[in-house]
Amino acid sequence: MKPPAFDYVRATSLDEALAALAAHDGEAKVIAGGQSLVPMLNFRLLAPSALIDINGVSELDFIREEEGGGLLIGALTRHHRLMTAPSVRDRFPVLAEAMRHVAHLAIRNRGTIGGSLSHADPAAELPMMAMLLDATLKLTGPSGSRNIAAADFFDGALATVMNEDEILTEVKLPGLPQATGWGFHEYAQRAGDFALAAVAATLTSADGHAADVRLAVTGVDETPLRIAGAEAALGGRPIDAEGIAAAVAEVRAAVQPTDDLHGSADYRRHLVGGLVARALKDAWRRAREQTAEAA
Repeated sequence: MKPPAFDYVRATSLDEALAALAAHDGEAKVIAGGQSLVPMLNFRLLAPSALIDINGVSELDFIREEEGGGLLIGALTRHHRLMTAPSVRDRFPVLAEAMRHVAHLAIRNRGTIGGSLSHADPAAELPMMAMLLDATLKLTGPSGSRNIAAADFFDGALATVMNEDEILTEVKLPGLPQATGWGFHEYAQRAGDFALAAVAATLTSADGHAADVRLAVTGVDETPLRIAGAEAALGGRPIDAEGIAAAVAEVRAAVQPTDDLHGSADYRRHLVGGLVARALKDAWRRAREQTAEAA
């Protein structure tokens, strides 16, 4: 298959890219890695008047350490760099682990954090990680920049609140508490396929009880979700069989999966519950290990 005809603009600065978007009056698309956009063009699901290539905008390719254990990540940062950068592995090991599950090496070498978040695929790992890690996304347009929480960014399957003349330029991750344990599990029919369901969790251990519990899921609703009911059920108590069962019940009640060729809604709801149990057990074990090492 071949894409429809389009103009091509290779921008060398953010200002140039924004000007090109404005010139095409909402009919252009930004391309970086192109791992999601190009297949959609080939299937003629999209017909933009122009592609604005931002690979030459080097100012958007960075990972910077911030005080308090946080990171500032440029939108052009590739998946593979997120997986291998020492600062990501040290400060956000759950993110580095999640990137190992993104498609295949060739795609991880080209795909970008900004592209994945902007595409907002409901089965992709990075939108879920943005939710889990309380990311703030910086959107830049002709009138300036605005910051929006990941929880407010996703507006449905393949939909966000970003305006047509805006570009996602930065992702800010605030630091995690000391001795945070984490867990990540997903299930796909084949290595590299989109997840039928995926779960990520972080928490800390204080006096034998869980604190700062976060639990996010993807592949089981129109957008990635934080499961507030499960987080609340686990806070202030050990992560034991009773607590895990309560969290699993909260998750299964909260998600709204759909039937498709890969599995029924009931199957996905059952599957995500099993992954929740695994992720919580891993997070609790790691948190307790780190607490013991610090003692």
